[in-house]
Amino acid sequence: MKRSFFVGACSLLVILTGVALLWPDNNEIPHTIAVSGECLTTAPRDKTAITLRVTALADSAAQSMRDATSQMAEITEYLKTLPVQLQTTQFNSYEKTEWNRDEQRSVTLGIETTIAVEVSANSVDEIEQILSQFANKQNVYSENLRMYTSPEVLKPIMEQCLSVAVENARTRANALASGDNKRAGELISVSYNTSANDSVTPTNGLLRTKMVMAASVADTSATGTIVSRDTDVSVSVSAVFEIK
Repeated sequence: MKRSFFVGACSLLVILTGVALLWPDNNEIPHTIAVSGECLTTAPRDKTAITLRVTALADSAAQSMRDATSQMAEITEYLKTLPVQLQTTQFNSYEKTEWNRDEQRSVTLGIETTIAVEVSANSVDEIEQILSQFANKQNVYSENLRMYTSPEVLKPIMEQCLSVAVENARTRANALASGDNKRAGELISVSYNTSANDSVTPTNGLLRTKMVMAASVADTSATGTIVSRDTDVSVSVSAVFEIK
């Protein structure tokens, strides 16, 4: 039995070897070239946003939550009358303490509840109206005033820039391969990195009525409106092409 198995195995080896020799070119590794490509462009900042924060301090957590929730509900009802988008970004309660210098120890002031909502709009005027509406409102604060490019606007611009970066890489591959009378063929693999500085915080140019709300504004005599340049978009790729 052992001898018969050995003979059969040898025959199978001969058959497989013969098959392999029929197509000697199938195992050839294609020639490739790795190059980089870049694209730089801009995207319009089409959104303006601000975060409104409500705080309520009370002796108990339940009362603190009720007070904060009630005040935020009033704010939300007003915001619903405007063409804006709302998103709650913070809701928490915690024990608030402060350092008593006379007693040289930390003392508990009560339970503070904080609720924050992000408000964004297509028009700068809507955000300016909100800032004016809640200026000097007790326990209501604004923060993170900014302009940015929305994902809906940024996505197609980023995708187009990616295509340009790949074509830029192909042009480089063709230039390198032309010395051997070759050209770049099929795109075998690609990896990419993207960046978009899509947010800016205004530092000046807000109306006097908004100075109390906008902590980033230093000059209280400034007049005008928010101004921002476009978003810088950058895409870089590392591509591997087949050389024909």
